[in-house]
Amino acid sequence: MSTVALPHISALSRMGHALSDDTRTGILLALRHGPARPSELARQLDVSKQVMSNQLACLRGCGLVVSTPQGRNVWYSLADPRLGHALGELLELVVTIDPACCSPDGCTCS
Repeated sequence: MSTVALPHISALSRMGHALSDDTRTGILLALRHGPARPSELARQLDVSKQVMSNQLACLRGCGLVVSTPQGRNVWYSLADPRLGHALGELLELVVTIDPACCSPDGCTCS
C-alpha cells in the first residue's frame, strides 16, 4: 500500500481552495486563453477592482498565477501552461459527470 506525500496533499488543497471561489475559478478559466490585465478580468467577471486585486493576490499566494509588469500595466498569466490544460480536462470531466450542468465552452452551472 502506498502512502500519500504531505506536499501532494497540500498542493491539491491549494488548488481546491482556489477553485472554491467563483471569481478565482473565473480568473483561472479566463487566463487559459492568455495573459490579461486585472481591469480586463474585473470587467469580464463583473467584479470590482478591489475584489479582483484580492483574488489575484490569493491565486499568486497559491502559486497558480504570476504577474508580469509591462510599463504601467501588470499582466497576469497562469504560472504553468499545464494548468490551463488541467482545467480544461477538469471541466470536461464535470460535463461528463453531469451533462445537464453545462458545456465546456459556456458553463451555466452555479
